[in-house]
Amino acid sequence: MADIKEMYKNFGISEDVYDYSVKITDALKQRFQEIDIIAEYNQLKVVNAMQKNQVSEAHFAQTTGYGYNDLGRDTLEKVYADIFHTEDALVRPQITCGTHALGLALSANLRPGDKMVYISGKPYDTLEEVIGIRESKGSLREYGVTYDQVDLLDNGDFDFDGIKNKLTSDVKLVGIQRSKGYATRPTLSVKKIGEAVSFVKSINPDIIVMVDNCYGEFVETIEPSDVGADMVVGSLIKNPGGGLAPIGGYICGTKDCVENCAYRLTTPGLGKEVGANLGVMTSFYQGLFLAPTVVASALKGAIFAANLFEKFEFKVIPDGKESRHDIIQAIEFGKPEAVIAFCKGIQAAAPVDSYLTPEPWDMPGYDAPVIMAAGAFVSGSSIELSADGPIKPPYAVYFQGGLTWQHAKLGILKAFQNMVDDELIHLV
Repeated sequence: MADIKEMYKNFGISEDVYDYSVKITDALKQRFQEIDIIAEYNQLKVVNAMQKNQVSEAHFAQTTGYGYNDLGRDTLEKVYADIFHTEDALVRPQITCGTHALGLALSANLRPGDKMVYISGKPYDTLEEVIGIRESKGSLREYGVTYDQVDLLDNGDFDFDGIKNKLTSDVKLVGIQRSKGYATRPTLSVKKIGEAVSFVKSINPDIIVMVDNCYGEFVETIEPSDVGADMVVGSLIKNPGGGLAPIGGYICGTKDCVENCAYRLTTPGLGKEVGANLGVMTSFYQGLFLAPTVVASALKGAIFAANLFEKFEFKVIPDGKESRHDIIQAIEFGKPEAVIAFCKGIQAAAPVDSYLTPEPWDMPGYDAPVIMAAGAFVSGSSIELSADGPIKPPYAVYFQGGLTWQHAKLGILKAFQNMVDDELIHLV
């Protein structure tokens, strides 16, 4: 242990901070074992899907141009459909990010005159311009799609009375955001999502239910598609890419919904038949294979952070003992300098660009300056160790990722040490 302590000292972690962290991790052994059991289940699920679809070395071959008869691409989509228990899937490097995947799913399945209702409150900031909540060129609002929302109750539950009142005859699609985004509400469990889906379908079985699954994949043993969602949507540079996918997104769901998405992504008449893989198939397959254990590492880091910071009376969401339904840990610091100090610590622990200092800036798609710390192998990958937050009340930071538990721990301790050094935290 003395050697480990010396290694941490090389990163500027004091002996007092390290010793304090040991007490936290010792108390989490049982919790970590439970996470490993979920990871084991999901690992078997992924391997089973790959074996069922006879994944072979031939599926890693690069295709270019039109990408006709791309066996690797087509087989990967069958693998995803089997893992998520859906009729079909669209998994493409041409989907640039999670926001693009969600925008694609919405625009592909809504038509002028249709209405969509988000029943988990306002969606993530970058979707506001996609929908037209904030004015933007090419928004769904410009194409005659109207929007409404039902906020969650104060305890984080769905407002079923409010949902019933909003589901008028012109509602074509209901959106649910599993993760909290830049809000300090609880993340929605798959069980709660299933209850909401059943309620919506009891009112109108023809309504399409889409779930933004970002940050939630493989955290539980089931996914929203297992409880009735028509589409589950996410990014490959988050959980399912396992830290190896260099780009991409996925949409798993009913055959009709996915076909609509394919026609929107490429062009009517071509759909899924085109779209070369450009040599990323090995990363997509191997990243998916690693995803369950990578997600488990990120979860351990999030739980460690919650247990560490709540000891100093910061509000942490979820708290240190709550069940987990995504990899994001929110911590309310109440002051901007604490958010900045935390993010600088995360950046300093990165294997890439550790010498850079993150600063708040006006990012496209956000209504306040945002600070982002991410020294990642894949630019912007939030399954890798990262932290970010808008510089506005309640001055919360959102920590996520960690390809290994050991690296997540280092990042959290570096952030904690930064706050100790800046006298924002006082060890007793």
